[in-house]
Amino acid sequence: MSEPQSKPKPTPFLASDITVDRSNPAIVVVGLNRPQRRNALTLAMWNELGRIFSSLNVETAVRAVILTGAGGAFSAGADISEFPAVRATIEDGRSYEAAANRCQVAIATCTKPTIAAISGPCYGGGVGVALSCDFRVADQSAYFSIPAARLSNVYGIVETRALFDAVGLAAAKEVLFTGRRYGADEAHRIGLATHRADGGALQAATELARSMLTSAPLTIKGTKVVLEAISRNQTDLRKDAIAEVMDEAMASADYREGVAAFAEKRDPQFRGK
Repeated sequence: MSEPQSKPKPTPFLASDITVDRSNPAIVVVGLNRPQRRNALTLAMWNELGRIFSSLNVETAVRAVILTGAGGAFSAGADISEFPAVRATIEDGRSYEAAANRCQVAIATCTKPTIAAISGPCYGGGVGVALSCDFRVADQSAYFSIPAARLSNVYGIVETRALFDAVGLAAAKEVLFTGRRYGADEAHRIGLATHRADGGALQAATELARSMLTSAPLTIKGTKVVLEAISRNQTDLRKDAIAEVMDEAMASADYREGVAAFAEKRDPQFRGK
């Protein structure tokens, strides 16, 4: 009688899989760093990426976050090679999707401006991660695809809603029904990318981030809350959260600094407090 086969193990997380560059304290660059796998995301990476973005919320020195990929690729999406270990059953699949959703929600709700710098392939879950960012800067090498229809996979609410928000109903259906590839120009035209880069995506994303460094952090934080409520038609449901961010800004030292700077005809020095 043969011995039962043991279940495959998930891919372990290596500290080098995700890099965090703080050489400019105001603009943190988070890098997916598995170039040998075109930065495919493991379950451990989904969890760690969500943790990183959540932790950046409380760092007042950080004014913007850029998400990019190493080796000329943004991300090939979920690492399918570990699916026998992490998505073998319906229960496993639900747990996996929950981890991916937590990651994407952490990026989407980050209080800082978030920018995806996209070069090369941006596939599947990589598109979901990019769509979670406020802005998506694509260079000429970038291309996008969500091949769910080629895997008999149905995307959940978080990823599908992000796609719908970016491109609208008809285009979202085409992206998901066909699984086809979109080059940088077409991706920009339909909304998968928000900005086109003439040169490198990371350089263009950094320039975009710099344009926001003098803006009041509490304005950005509060505006993201208000716009999210408006986009979901939930202004009544979220009125307490909206009032909270408005009151926080009004009571802040930054508000007093902004008023004083305006009166003194100088540039304000905001601290996010």
